[in-house]
Amino acid sequence: MFPWTHAAFGYVLLLVLAVSLSRRVSRAELIAVVVGTQLPDLVDKPLAWWLSVLPSGRSLAHSLVVAVPLSALVLAVAWRRSHPEVGAAFALGYASHLLGDTYVELLYWRTEDLTFLLYPFLPAYPYDDGVRFGEFLGAIEVTTPLLLGVAVAAVVGSGFLVHFLRAPWLPE
Repeated sequence: MFPWTHAAFGYVLLLVLAVSLSRRVSRAELIAVVVGTQLPDLVDKPLAWWLSVLPSGRSLAHSLVVAVPLSALVLAVAWRRSHPEVGAAFALGYASHLLGDTYVELLYWRTEDLTFLLYPFLPAYPYDDGVRFGEFLGAIEVTTPLLLGVAVAAVVGSGFLVHFLRAPWLPE
């Protein structure tokens, strides 16, 4: 998934959860869910692609070995500061990122492609091969799925903007 689709997926999950619980979403929760959706790629991609420290762009921060304790730590700190909903939003965003990266493998039950979820106990699945950022941007083709992704990002981005401008029809 692209960064904006991870953010959109986490944001929509947060809103669905908030609506189902009949509660509003705070700005802090919104920021926490976006940070949670982006963190695995912000850690793994540079360390794998540019610094060659990790074996794959889906390894350390994409592992449940890191995701679960980190989410628990953020939840504990948020709970201690009397804002458990912010910790829960972060954990939801992080979990949505992992789900977004694994839904195809889960759908077709290709468990051999899911080894990164238990990295370093299992080898990281080599789904990428050291792509440089410029090469990545140059390889993007303008296709219908890309345009759809950009449209979704525009809608979600507009939602973020309206949310921050205190639109009365969106959760606060």
